[in-house]
Amino acid sequence: MYDLRLIERDAQYTVPIYCLAWAVGQLGWVAGPIVLTLFAFVKLYTSGLLSKTYRSGDPVTGQRNYTYMDAVKANLGGGKVKICGLIQYVNLFGVAIGYTIAASVSML
Repeated sequence: MYDLRLIERDAQYTVPIYCLAWAVGQLGWVAGPIVLTLFAFVKLYTSGLLSKTYRSGDPVTGQRNYTYMDAVKANLGGGKVKICGLIQYVNLFGVAIGYTIAASVSML
């Protein structure tokens, strides 16, 4: 049983790494680095937005938002929290399907 858990854990963390390398490799030498640079800027921008919403109100003494949903609730209001939660669950469902497909293809 211990070995099976180790294999599951390794598969969970290595499948996305191999999928990203394969996908970027399919883009070629020109488009691949451009897309990686674009992803880096998107990640930088979204990380900056998320860090600015860590505290609501005053940036030093304001209330802390420990989760992304808390940050949405504090900054956008209660109605948008349900929409954000729905989007998060749809994204989680899609990622789970993608990992399942990638893992099953890699076992062939």
